Amino acid sequence: MEFFKVHTEGVVATVAFSRPPANALSSAVLKELSSLLDELKDDEQVRTILLHGEGRFFSAGADIKEFTSVSSSDEAAALARAGQQVMEKLEQFPKPVIAAIHGAALGGGLELAMGCHIRIVAENAKLGLPELQLGIIPGFAGTQRLMRYVGFGKALEMMWTSEPITGTEAVQWGLANKAVPEEKLLEEAKALANKIAQKSPVSVQATIELLHAAKTRSFHEAVEQEATLFGKVFMSEDAKEGVQAFIEKRPAQFRGK
Repeated sequence: MEFFKVHTEGVVATVAFSRPPANALSSAVLKELSSLLDELKDDEQVRTILLHGEGRFFSAGADIKEFTSVSSSDEAAALARAGQQVMEKLEQFPKPVIAAIHGAALGGGLELAMGCHIRIVAENAKLGLPELQLGIIPGFAGTQRLMRYVGFGKALEMMWTSEPITGTEAVQWGLANKAVPEEKLLEEAKALANKIAQKSPVSVQATIELLHAAKTRSFHEAVEQEATLFGKVFMSEDAKEGVQAFIEKRPAQFRGK
């Protein structure tokens, strides 16, 4: 691949985004990421994914030069929808995706990070949606996901001022799960990825589906889906192994079946 480097260690796939100097998102990058997700989805060895940026940034945003070739509202809308589809694919990915954020996650870079399930950030990282400085708005579902994480007022403040917040502030605002010193970022993120990977893939996938349902469906519909998935998961081989391991007081050996 041109923009992503994948290193699999055990059941964790570490994906490095590498497009110097700023890891800018372009149509080609999004297309390659979509293809990569398809490959990782089918890879039975991989249980969790860790996404980080090489160099100085996680991702400093969209490729602004690409914007200059857009000549109509319809074309611009199509560009936004293409990005939204990839972020949605990331958010609904059946395996946990953890973003390890250092340097900056701005604009499209933050939208990419918000598409991931969990965000671990360097304390000194910068996160923001500065699109209004360019006279545009976020287009990869950033307006929607940001509000769900930080609330209405904070989301407007971040977009209207175009000022980034630090990794430490991102945790305080609910945008990130944990802030750590930059030198410990990948170590902490890998530890979390390995910890999650020890859980039943069947159960993990079900929780991803259900939390997505909590955002997109009514409460009644979501809890009905929960009951249905509970029944399916309960009868899985992993559930039988988990119960037996608990009784025998030993670590469970889940197989994802």
